[in-house]
Amino acid sequence: MSNRLRELSDQVRALEDKLREAGGAKKIEKLHKEGKLTARERVDLLRDPGSGMLEVGLLVAYDQYKGQAPAAGVVTAIIRVHGRETVVVANDATVKAGSWWPETIKKILRAQEIAMRCRIPIVYLVDSAGVNLPYQGGVFPGQYGAARIFYYNSIMRRYLRIPQIAAVMGQCVAGGAYLPALSDVILMVKGSSFMGLAGPNLVKGATGEVVDAETLGGASTHTEVSGVAHYSLDDDPSCIAKIRDLIERLPMTSRDVALFPRDSGATANADQLYDLLPADHRMSYDMHQILGAILDNGKIDEFQEGIAREMICGDARIDGISVGVIANQRGLIKAREGEKPHFGGIVYTESAEKVAYFIDRCDRLGIPLLFIQDVSGFMVGTEAEQGGIIRAGARFVEAMATALVPKIVLTVNHASGAGYYAMAGQGFDPDFILSWPTGRMAVMEGESAIQAVHGPALENAKKTGNTPPPEVAAAVDEMRADYEHQLDARYAAARGFVDAIVYPENTREMLSLALRATLHNPGPHLGPFVLPPHLGETT
Repeated sequence: MSNRLRELSDQVRALEDKLREAGGAKKIEKLHKEGKLTARERVDLLRDPGSGMLEVGLLVAYDQYKGQAPAAGVVTAIIRVHGRETVVVANDATVKAGSWWPETIKKILRAQEIAMRCRIPIVYLVDSAGVNLPYQGGVFPGQYGAARIFYYNSIMRRYLRIPQIAAVMGQCVAGGAYLPALSDVILMVKGSSFMGLAGPNLVKGATGEVVDAETLGGASTHTEVSGVAHYSLDDDPSCIAKIRDLIERLPMTSRDVALFPRDSGATANADQLYDLLPADHRMSYDMHQILGAILDNGKIDEFQEGIAREMICGDARIDGISVGVIANQRGLIKAREGEKPHFGGIVYTESAEKVAYFIDRCDRLGIPLLFIQDVSGFMVGTEAEQGGIIRAGARFVEAMATALVPKIVLTVNHASGAGYYAMAGQGFDPDFILSWPTGRMAVMEGESAIQAVHGPALENAKKTGNTPPPEVAAAVDEMRADYEHQLDARYAAARGFVDAIVYPENTREMLSLALRATLHNPGPHLGPFVLPPHLGETT
């Protein structure tokens, strides 16, 4: 029997390895000959030795542009610097000279939103030729075009007081120069940095002036003449070392998350974790086994355990941090005496009310929420409608949407229908969304969609004992293939619907890193950012 989780994990790992090669060995070698490090080498040097990294958006755009935009030309991640959770944005100069694709903007904005939502420092390692001109229509204009990067820069600098450190470690041209200019500190590297609204060629064409890059916008010019930059470093390693020093000097946050005792808590070895899910995504399994692999000591103190068992709610810890867990149980759920059994993965009226109350309770107590998704939607039918499923579902959604505590999502299997929304779907701005390689995100499963669209024709053929007409059969096959493609976790990750695909063995570590990042901000955790009650003052 195939192991779906292991097979999909191997496929995702192979894709990730390829994407981390970025522009390829020749371009990396060329960069090294210029005395520069790659984007990933810079990030590795910046983060604490041996510490984990939650890379956000590695798969973004992997299936676009004929594979010419690995990771959309930018590395975005959550790392630890001197033990402090920090966002890093590093342009990859091996991918079209680090120029901005439309998806590059999406990734940078997401990184900035994480910094604002969590109130943690953000570091920009700039090495970009600017806008990728053939795709400027998706980069330059629009509410979420490149201008929003500078809007977020300004909000962080003026009102949220989030530290922004920018190191110009290569090119920084045209409007892109405002990203470091709107940061708190600017570093440059002697001999390899350039920052200017136009390069020497454009200056010559516009004004007739002939000038070399160093005189126009090099490290010495901006640290000794213009005063635009603040530090001039000899090389990439010394520049990264200076950034680490600057972050170490920052005052501690009001909530020192390092005080939480860490607990390894693993209950199964890595190989056993891959046997937690069935080979067929439609088959049942016990969600408690997954919780046992994720939570400290595998323990959860269930809330109203005997009611609406298709929804698991309870208190637990991850790496010593208290969390309120909300998870879908699969399989056929035994009901109370005299009641019909419930189908696992479906939200019923009673389960929606149970979860809404639990969310409100966690919100009042300041306990972060962890949603573990394997949900197919809300229950339908006469009994459900007459029982008030719409009202109960709205209550569930409202409680989740308005909770002020951190919300983190882990999709392990299905994420379908309005159940996906209620379980803190992306549109409700959870702090982080992670997925196992087995995550399947869509309005419904392919077979359900086929029944919704082609059901009458298929049923008619069945009744008459005939095969479906060729055009119907072809349409069914095409729809089934389309849904399987779009239900793949890689499809979601390529479009930024999830922040990262994680694996069973590193799920606890990534959840811990995400949780610790969120706890730097006591709240409220609403939207991309919340301004202080009195502008100009910190929260």
